[in-house]
Amino acid sequence: MRLERLTANKIKIFLTSDDLFDRGLCKEDIWKESKKWNQLFHDILEKASNDFKVNLQGAVAVEIFSIQAQGMIMIITVDEPPFDDEKLFDGFIEMQVMVEGTELLLYEFDSIDDVIDLSKRLAAMHIKGGQLYALHGRYYILIDNIEIRNVEKVAAILAEYGDASIISPHILEEYGTQIIDTNAVETLLFFFK
Repeated sequence: MRLERLTANKIKIFLTSDDLFDRGLCKEDIWKESKKWNQLFHDILEKASNDFKVNLQGAVAVEIFSIQAQGMIMIITVDEPPFDDEKLFDGFIEMQVMVEGTELLLYEFDSIDDVIDLSKRLAAMHIKGGQLYALHGRYYILIDNIEIRNVEKVAAILAEYGDASIISPHILEEYGTQIIDTNAVETLLFFFK
């Protein structure tokens, strides 16, 4: 589990599939009234409170983005409570939960050589397309045209060469350098056989 403070009252949490599995949960449990899920959420809020000194009074809005084969990203926004010294956090949280799924895979790599080797492997599986970015000395490949039945397999291969990225594609588009805008796998193979 990785936490990142976005604003004074907004925190991003990346939970891997392993984080969920270690607690006996899966992504589908979010729809259920599960004690394990509620405990995980309260643990996350407590950790965020301690790490970032966020006041947990008031309503909490939660956006959850499910990332195929990687886990999920939670954006937690804590509404500022009215100034009332009498009101203390009592363990009850008003939540609005929005879940969005995505069929894209975004992985980051230490070197361009890792991306080239990955491209050779993906081409052998007839996986094409993708976009290549660079940001802060790392390379990112975004693949969004994967058939549902191949997502787990492709994610496993991507994980052999790099790490699942918690940076959103929107951050890459705005702050990163786009190296290849379409057909990254084919373009890399053309220039680096």
